[in-house]
Amino acid sequence: MKKIGFLLISVLLILSLVFGTGCSIIASEVTEKETTTVENTTDTKAESVVIPTSSQLQVLPSIADVVATVKPSVVAINTEITITDFFNRQSTQEAAGSGWIISEDGYIVTNNHVVADAQSITVILDDGQVYIAEIVGRDPLTDLAVIKIEAQNLPAAQVGDSSRLRIGDWVVAIGNSLGLGIRATQGIVSRTDISLQVDTNQVLYGLIETDAAINPGNSGGPLVNLAGEVIGINSVKQVQVEVEGVGYAISTEEAVPIIEQLINDGEASHPYLGVSLYPVDQYVISNFGLTIDHGVFVVTVGDNSPAAKAGLKPQDVILSFNGKEVETMDDLVIGIRSAKIGQEVEIVYWRNNEENTTTAILIKRPTSP
Repeated sequence: MKKIGFLLISVLLILSLVFGTGCSIIASEVTEKETTTVENTTDTKAESVVIPTSSQLQVLPSIADVVATVKPSVVAINTEITITDFFNRQSTQEAAGSGWIISEDGYIVTNNHVVADAQSITVILDDGQVYIAEIVGRDPLTDLAVIKIEAQNLPAAQVGDSSRLRIGDWVVAIGNSLGLGIRATQGIVSRTDISLQVDTNQVLYGLIETDAAINPGNSGGPLVNLAGEVIGINSVKQVQVEVEGVGYAISTEEAVPIIEQLINDGEASHPYLGVSLYPVDQYVISNFGLTIDHGVFVVTVGDNSPAAKAGLKPQDVILSFNGKEVETMDDLVIGIRSAKIGQEVEIVYWRNNEENTTTAILIKRPTSP
């Protein structure tokens, strides 16, 4: 029995050695084949793939460099306004805003709402110098204003071309945020050429929408691109419960012609037609028996206005202006604003189920139309 047991043990050992060696040989062969395949693949890729070095990688310009370039041209604006309360008592209220130097001899751009009705305007430069400013001109329609300080050799900001902006471009908003001094926030361009109603009787056009934080005190400050060029004037922050991180700046494309007028003439002139409008919606269609569903509905026509002289009447529907179709009220307003004072424009309108054509000569917009 001992011999049989010893024999069985010996056989098992021999078998284990044989199969163990076999497995080792097979594993070795597979490993060699796999290693050879990997090496060949690696060699092939190494010939066609180049890993860029850190010096070859494209890096975004430093926001700090942008701010350093523009910040000397940005000013803090403090104003004092006299207000009257319910009991007819007067008190002085202080407010803060921003502006930016557009010329070396002291002209500064800001928002109209920053300096409107101000009894005094104080400007603090980036180096801490304080000046008393005077209003050169204001334009409530576009919410732009120019003020001036008596100083020379100031660091004027460079003005860029906002029409070249693309959605996703980086921008930096700089200004006297919250009245706590000049601060900078960054973001991207979310939309361009936006129209926004900011008050009951005021709509701003040509706005840039950005997620760069625009807080109280930023108004009037510059929105700049990564080249350090001003491409917008910070103006509006949208405040709604469900809205966060949405601000608006007046594009330089829209602002520069107005700024030039304010500096040269002390006021801005706008073409005027003399109509009040309402969209052509189902309410208007059903209540006034319209047989068309597009254009803009004329509510009132100003006395002795270009529209009145052209023969337009309430309940007319304007279909085109100066050769361009009118689908919305914005279409007509932008068409009027892009025309010139004294220009004769063609107007196609709908009345009594017929299409009619007339011409109007635009005049300068009255102060209180």
